[in-house]
Amino acid sequence: MGATPFHLVYGGEAVVPVEVGVKSDRIQHYSKDNAERRLLELDLVDEPRAKAVVRLMTYRQRMCQNYNWRVIPRSFQVGDFVWKKVKSVGDVTKLEATWVGPFKVVEKLWSSTYYLEDEDGRRL
Repeated sequence: MGATPFHLVYGGEAVVPVEVGVKSDRIQHYSKDNAERRLLELDLVDEPRAKAVVRLMTYRQRMCQNYNWRVIPRSFQVGDFVWKKVKSVGDVTKLEATWVGPFKVVEKLWSSTYYLEDEDGRRL
């Protein structure tokens, strides 16, 4: 995003405990003028936040476009035969089948949801 989360919240970088004990330049040169500057930075923190929001929205749009570009839309009709993916439970080896079937599509509920029927006539 171009800024640390601490910077987006507080408008500046954090002073880590090591810097306090070692007396770094940031600690040694701190004065009343710095306190006024910090208040000014807090007033201006909205700009980095807005930039972070724009970057995040751009990233989300790119991810959405990438997914939509790669996904292959599939649609089945009543009477089609399909395979069903098995969800692994417990100890499953890599040589076990990940698909079972074929199953017959009995009813289409909505976009990609179907009622299936096995060869014994049981609905799934």
